Amino acid sequence: MSDTDYDDSDVKIVTKDIKLENPVLIEGFPGIGLVGNIASQQIIDELDMTYVGSIDSRYFPPIAVLYEGLINMPVRIYESIEHNLIIVVSDIPINPSVSYDVSKALVEWAKSINVKEIVSIAGIATMGEEHKVFGAATDKVMLEKIKDKVELFQMGTISGISGSVMGECLVNEIPAISLLGATQSQNPDPRAAVVVIEVLNSLYKLSINTESLIEQAEQIEVEMQKLAEDVRTTEQPVAPRKEFPMYG
Repeated sequence: MSDTDYDDSDVKIVTKDIKLENPVLIEGFPGIGLVGNIASQQIIDELDMTYVGSIDSRYFPPIAVLYEGLINMPVRIYESIEHNLIIVVSDIPINPSVSYDVSKALVEWAKSINVKEIVSIAGIATMGEEHKVFGAATDKVMLEKIKDKVELFQMGTISGISGSVMGECLVNEIPAISLLGATQSQNPDPRAAVVVIEVLNSLYKLSINTESLIEQAEQIEVEMQKLAEDVRTTEQPVAPRKEFPMYG
């Protein structure tokens, strides 16, 4: 086991040696609109990040993820040496019953490799149609860093694994921010991921291209519109069948 591994009875983190110095760690777990998952995967693809490890738990569903014929672990860790960046992305939702254990393992592992700060990406359900990013931070320095780039999340709660990660960052005194992409439904929302990526581009001097996500969004919107029309058609009342008299 290397110095960068974490292992207890519930959660195991196994990685190759991480040689980055004080990297930024971004995590994207599935949630509302799959914002964290979509944004994280786009960054991984655009930066051609290197797979360096995985997170596993006996409480995860027994599945393997396939991509272009190759089997992957469902919760993966990637690094970019050029950008001094680590990304944790998950293709499975984390059950609330194990969120604490996973977030504790993740943050303690991050601390062991001297992560500079942690960014949690998630979605937030809103009534408005505008795609924007809400933000919160674990300390005033981080709040100052994001206040001109997001709408501050003044009051409320951050649920699920993202909330657990923020809590563990407080306990372990790791500076952290939560970026919440506004979305209007539970359906995958690439547009919400796009606005989050734009904030990350500004914060960390990245240049992640989001054109493919816009194309995905347009395709999803067309499919959802067609589905809505199909539902309306199916739900139209059917006129009662006229009975004709029978003659014998």
